[in-house]
Amino acid sequence: MNIIIMGAPGSGKGTQAAIICKTHSIPHVSTGDLLRKNIADGTELGKQAKAYMNAGQLVPDELVIALLQNRIAEEDCKNGFLLDGFPRNKAQAEVLDKTVKIDIALYLETDLNKLAARAAGRRVCPKCGYSTSADKAPDGKCAECGENLIIRDDDKLEVVQNRLKVYAQNTAPLIDYYQAKGVLKTVDGMQTIEAVNAAIEEALK
Repeated sequence: MNIIIMGAPGSGKGTQAAIICKTHSIPHVSTGDLLRKNIADGTELGKQAKAYMNAGQLVPDELVIALLQNRIAEEDCKNGFLLDGFPRNKAQAEVLDKTVKIDIALYLETDLNKLAARAAGRRVCPKCGYSTSADKAPDGKCAECGENLIIRDDDKLEVVQNRLKVYAQNTAPLIDYYQAKGVLKTVDGMQTIEAVNAAIEEALK
């Protein structure tokens, strides 16, 4: 079974992807990890990707697809895989469809306002990396080492809201695309981890 998982930043997509892959014994294929590995290994495709990234440019879809083709041709993908991080828009989905058949597109539906508030409420210790929510640390101190907790720049409300806005703009056409193909499965991502996973397993039947 070839699965795509989609969800907003902070939706729990990574957590669910790990559970799905363990349950169904399929590899988790992350395009971000693929890029990093090919660059680190110095492959020909990795060198091409690195050149774009060093120039501050996005890696072209065709190059990402070539990396994916190589990865899903490996032995551990013969019974399926879970694709995470690609496609990010309709154009990429159309290119992907020319390469491989997607059986199910899983969409973790979430309340973007609540996700933004949750991220903005996150507090991190700059010294030991401890992470918690503001309401669980009313004194603003790290429970592990006593250091003052901070808000990371990428957790600031306006930054999170902008990231979610861009995500929503890109994802809406993607949802329609897979809906029209009859492979979209929408799951309420605002539930507990266990409830979301139970709903996903039902959708995968």
